[in-house]
Amino acid sequence: MPVSRRSMKLLIAVPVLAGAVALAAAAQAPDNNDPLIAGFKSTYAASVSDAVELVTGRPGTMTHDMKLMNGTNLVGRAVTSLVRPATPEQSTPTLSTRHSVEMIDEAKPGEVGVIVMEGTLDIAAMGNLMATAALERRMAGMVLDGAIRDMWDIRRMGLTVYARSKSPRTAVGHYATVAKNVPVECAGVTVRQGDIIVADEDGVVVVPQERAAEILKEAQSIDDRERGMYPFIREFKSLQKAIAKFNRI
Repeated sequence: MPVSRRSMKLLIAVPVLAGAVALAAAAQAPDNNDPLIAGFKSTYAASVSDAVELVTGRPGTMTHDMKLMNGTNLVGRAVTSLVRPATPEQSTPTLSTRHSVEMIDEAKPGEVGVIVMEGTLDIAAMGNLMATAALERRMAGMVLDGAIRDMWDIRRMGLTVYARSKSPRTAVGHYATVAKNVPVECAGVTVRQGDIIVADEDGVVVVPQERAAEILKEAQSIDDRERGMYPFIREFKSLQKAIAKFNRI
């Protein structure tokens, strides 16, 4: 008797539930002796967002629709892939994902894949096959200026994914990758290979690699001030006094 797609998902999901937990644990990216990555893991996207603007004078936060689709907080150095509209002849199964696949296959443990689908939120930048490879490469996660698909399977795997939309539609026949590890405009922010991605439920922030140490120091200073504000507010029952004393909101 034929097995429905829904039943097939259940048949696949139940036996591998324990394995999924192991995969998710394995995907928790190592710091690779990088003190900047370790430092940013101890702070928050909100503090880092403020710090980027204070240090660089420019916003580093992606647009509000870049959301956590699956997984947890994310910190790691970026690797990138750029995808553009193409003719059906130029967007075969191989060409539609070539540079994205190469980017994942060459990724180091702890890196964050950033894929930009220029001009669309209706076509998937990746699905469960690329997610499987990202997990096996022990990438920290993925950030997609475009759509994600196969969410049922990616959720099972435990891969951390931030994306601007969800869609089952394929890139084959419509889009093709043009380059990897080049500067890309991802949800309003330039991302270069080696920049540091800091993301949580609030959103995704890009830390320019050449200012990362300054930005981390500023973010940690912000966190320290806020930790002092909580008991002050409780003691004096006044947010106005706390803002005046700590110059922070």
